[in-house]
Amino acid sequence: MPVEPALDHSVSHLSKYDEVPQELHRAMLRLNFPSSYVVVGAYRLFTDKSLYVPAWNKCRNGARRGLICGFAWMCASYTIQRRIIKTVLTNPSSIFSVRYITRFAETADDLSHETLLGFKLPFGISTYVTILLVGSQVTGIISFFVARNIRVARQRVWDQTVASRGKGPDFWQPYVEEWDSPPVVNERRGRLDRMFKMWFWKMIIQKVILLPLSLYPFVGTFIAAAFKGLGTAQDLHKPYFATKKMTTHQEAVFIEERKWDYRMFGFVAALLEGLPIIGLVFTVSNRIGAAMWAHDLEKRQHYVAAQRHSNSVEAALM
Repeated sequence: MPVEPALDHSVSHLSKYDEVPQELHRAMLRLNFPSSYVVVGAYRLFTDKSLYVPAWNKCRNGARRGLICGFAWMCASYTIQRRIIKTVLTNPSSIFSVRYITRFAETADDLSHETLLGFKLPFGISTYVTILLVGSQVTGIISFFVARNIRVARQRVWDQTVASRGKGPDFWQPYVEEWDSPPVVNERRGRLDRMFKMWFWKMIIQKVILLPLSLYPFVGTFIAAAFKGLGTAQDLHKPYFATKKMTTHQEAVFIEERKWDYRMFGFVAALLEGLPIIGLVFTVSNRIGAAMWAHDLEKRQHYVAAQRHSNSVEAALM
């Protein structure tokens, strides 16, 4: 019987350097699951004294003042906000009405008497939404008091994480293109992205659009994290791009080549950072995870650079 020829499953954008040596297998395994760096970053922050002690010492005074002010605001406004939210959720004309996702009996005096998607709730949906809303307000108050110091703490944990890997400044080498056929990126879209990252538009998007969406019972938190995922991952890797002195075009290509990795990492990171109050801690731990991810990405960059240099030398000698 004639043997059918083997099909060529190669894809044009894949790199010839996908087969890595044995010493890079562990790094490549981690790179296949980018969201795992978020978990590792949180673990290191909570267990490594060289990371959490300096970060807490830098932020503790502001955090204490913020917690005191936030607790006072919560005590003064919780009851009022809960009444307003309950009215909004039970109003049939409201876009946040739970009538869109669950049956609500006219005789029920609280939403906890009903089921949501078939599940009996231990508390009212209005209580759940109020906790999220007040929690986000308290988080904003704490952020106001620790804003400057927590930025310093994030940079320090990045530097400490990189130093803990035993690498000096010369470890970060110039950008090397890894794909044989790099994707074409839309420069105009990049300019629009930078415009929307300006503080004014960022505030409008996060506080006016995504905050109400995140308050929608249960599913809204995940939807908001999905929207913020890519931008969160890009922000976390700004030190990496700056250290490599990458141009705007190189950054766009690099991210486009790994857009689903950045979305996966950013989704989990944004989900944790969106938690009330405790999310501020994850803004620090995510920087640790991003540094570890950058370290593994740079290992691959070194391998590709060495292979390209070797191939160019062999071609010159032929």
